[in-house]
Amino acid sequence: MKLQQMRYIWEVAHHDLNVSATAQSLYTSQPGISKQIRLLEDELGVEVFARSGKHLTRITPAGEKIIDTAGEILRKVESIKQVAQEFSDERKGSLSIATTHTQARYALPGIIQQFISQYPDVALHMHQGSPIQIAEMAADGSVHFAIATEALELFNDLVMMPCYSWNRCVLVPRGHPLAQNSGLTLQDIARFALVTYVFGFTGRSKLDEAFMNEGLSPRVVFTATDADVIKTYVRLGLGVGIIAKMAYDPQLDSDLVSLNAEHLFEPSVTRIGFRRGTFLRGFMYDFIASFAPHLTKGIVQEAISLHNKAEVDELFTQVQLPSR
Repeated sequence: MKLQQMRYIWEVAHHDLNVSATAQSLYTSQPGISKQIRLLEDELGVEVFARSGKHLTRITPAGEKIIDTAGEILRKVESIKQVAQEFSDERKGSLSIATTHTQARYALPGIIQQFISQYPDVALHMHQGSPIQIAEMAADGSVHFAIATEALELFNDLVMMPCYSWNRCVLVPRGHPLAQNSGLTLQDIARFALVTYVFGFTGRSKLDEAFMNEGLSPRVVFTATDADVIKTYVRLGLGVGIIAKMAYDPQLDSDLVSLNAEHLFEPSVTRIGFRRGTFLRGFMYDFIASFAPHLTKGIVQEAISLHNKAEVDELFTQVQLPSR
C-alpha cells in the first residue's frame, strides 16, 4: 500500500470519477492511475470503485470508508510537511482560503495586501464559492481556512471563530420614492420589487427572517451572489437592492442612495473556520489576527483545545466583535 495510491483514489473521487481529469490535475498518465488503483484493490481484496467496462461508475460502500481514511492519511502527511516547513523556514509556504465574493471583494483586499507584504515568500491562493462549497473545502482539507457568514455551522469538524458583525443597507437610484425616507420600515421596502442575494449567501437568512417575522412576503425579482451585480440591476430600475453595508462605496456608487437598514435586520457574523487537527503555521496565526485582531494566537489555540462547537461559542460570548 503506497501513499501515491491513496492520493490517486482520493483525487479520482473528488474529480467525479473522471480518471482523465485526475491525471491532468496530477500531471501524470491515465493508465498509470488506473493501474495503481487496481493494484491497491488487489492488495486490499475489495473494489474501491464499481466499473462498467473501463469506466468508473460509483464508489463502493467499502470504497467510501477507504477513501475517507485515505483523506485522513493525506491530511496527516500534509501536517507533517507543514511542521517540517515551519522549522526549516517559517516564512515560506502556502496559504489557501475559500470565501464568498463579498468577503473577497470588500473585506479581504487590505488584509491580503498587508499579508503579502509581510510574507512575500508565502503563496496565497483564494477560492470563491457558495458557503456550502466553502465549508466543504475546509472540511475535506482542500483549503486551510474558510471565511463565510452562512453554512459553516453545518460542519462539526470545523473550528469556527467569529471575526466581525455586519449589517445591511437598502440601495435605490436617486429620485426613487424611498430615497428621502429617514424612517425606513420593512413595510416600506416590501412595497417594491427586491433585488438581493441568493438564499444561503451573505446573511440572506437574516433578511428572510425579518420579513417573515413581520408577516410580510416581499417580491424578490432578482437574486445574485455578487453585490456588484445587484447594484447593476438596481441602476437598471429592476428593484430595490438589499446588500451588505460594506459593499456600498460612496464614491463608486454615488449614483445610488444607501439607506441605513441596521434597525430592520439582525446583524450577521462572519466567521473563519478550519478543520480540527490542522497544523497552523506561524504565518497562519498572523493572517487570522490581521483579519480579526481579537483572535490572537493564544485565543485560537484555546479554541482548538475545546471539544465542540458549543464550547467554542461559549469562549466568545463575552467578546465584543468589531462591526463593518
